[in-house]
Amino acid sequence: MDMLIDGGWTGASDGSVDSVLNPATNDQIDTVPRATTADVARAVSAAQHGKVAMAAMPAWRRYEILEAVARRIEENQTELGKLLCRENGKRIGETTSEVGVAARIFRSYAEEAKRIFGRSVPLNSIPGREKSLAITTREPLGVVAAIVPFNYPVELWSHKVAGGLAAGNAVITKTPEDCPLAVIEISRYLEDTGLPRGAHQLLTGGREVGEALVRAEGVQMIAMTGSIAAGKRILEVAAQTLKKVHLELGGNDATIVCGDAVVEATADALIGGRFTSGNGQICCAVKRVLVEKPIYQKLLEAVSDRARKLKVGDPIDPATDVGPLINRRGAERVEAQVRQAVADGAAIVTGGKRRDNFFEPTILTGLTPGTPVFADETFGPVLPLIPYERFEDALALANDSPFGLQAAIFTHDLRKVMRAYQALDVGTVVVNHTTAVRVETLPFGGNKGSGNGREGIHDTLHEMSKEKTLLLHEVFGAVV
Repeated sequence: MDMLIDGGWTGASDGSVDSVLNPATNDQIDTVPRATTADVARAVSAAQHGKVAMAAMPAWRRYEILEAVARRIEENQTELGKLLCRENGKRIGETTSEVGVAARIFRSYAEEAKRIFGRSVPLNSIPGREKSLAITTREPLGVVAAIVPFNYPVELWSHKVAGGLAAGNAVITKTPEDCPLAVIEISRYLEDTGLPRGAHQLLTGGREVGEALVRAEGVQMIAMTGSIAAGKRILEVAAQTLKKVHLELGGNDATIVCGDAVVEATADALIGGRFTSGNGQICCAVKRVLVEKPIYQKLLEAVSDRARKLKVGDPIDPATDVGPLINRRGAERVEAQVRQAVADGAAIVTGGKRRDNFFEPTILTGLTPGTPVFADETFGPVLPLIPYERFEDALALANDSPFGLQAAIFTHDLRKVMRAYQALDVGTVVVNHTTAVRVETLPFGGNKGSGNGREGIHDTLHEMSKEKTLLLHEVFGAVV
């Protein structure tokens, strides 16, 4: 597949390509260009014309374009789901569902493109301004660079590209290296709608592509989902051109299980939130489970029993529960974290072994708070369970992390729910459900090392537009 620059599908300026591999088999699926800095410069230049055309485009036309893409995604959902499964390694049911979510996201932004409202502000609360009025409008930022991760590429790209276009911006997408193909295919649907030339462009390649976009003078905003290290680097580089930066980074989401929780239902939620969703590669996956001592052993047995029964294998097989990690590096990183946990005194209850890109669903006990599996983000199917005695101790352990994305609590005690909501330094607190949940109409994002700002249908449009004020001096009163 090619990349898209200035309205044309093209290879890299130096002819270089990258292979896209099936992580379940390591077979090559396709090749894509490895964009050069010259390609980035060309795309940024073309986007200057694209942003003018998008800013002039009426809201009803932006609606038509995004709605048309939503319909095309729905028409091709099955084939897109298969393509995403092959390049990404998530279960076929998950990838097909992700494509469906993307269609909903495009449709929602299409609707909201018609509802980007300003305000009228009476000034009669200010002495001397009684006869004046101010109004505000929201305008596009200009050019938005969307840097997309591998784990939910279609869904997360949809928020960035549909949100950016709905707000009237030009968008340049930097696809994930490991799985760009489904995003490329859907980008063809955008081009087929008659989108202005340079309004959306798509670059494939490595880290140097993202870095060049962040450095570029002609880009007004970076919207990135990825690692905390990448986020810090983007902030550092973007400061040189005073770009707006929106970051959704990692998470080390804690789940607090209280003594009144329903054990069987909680165990099901933990399995789904850690093992069978994204093969454990989700920023908001269940990463640490803090269990009140009276039910700790019973919950541990219930979760372990379920984990042992999970089928690890080819994600295209509907019977598979857990597929491969995205690549060998990712699997080896998880393996190293588990080995370190054991060296630090943890015990493996079940799992713990790697085979190529696959890692067994693994449950750990006996962890100390400083070990990497507890303190850092583990991007794979590893679930540590830690007992606690006092509820306040559980809240303190949950907050003992450089991340603050989401957290969950399992209880029927409303006072504990509200105390957790008050005390936990996270973007979202989920009650009696896994943290591995994202609803596109809600603000999604975190605190501390988990990023800045919020992403969601309404929030993204606000982030990707700017406010402008008109002050009308002494427009009220009698005309003489």
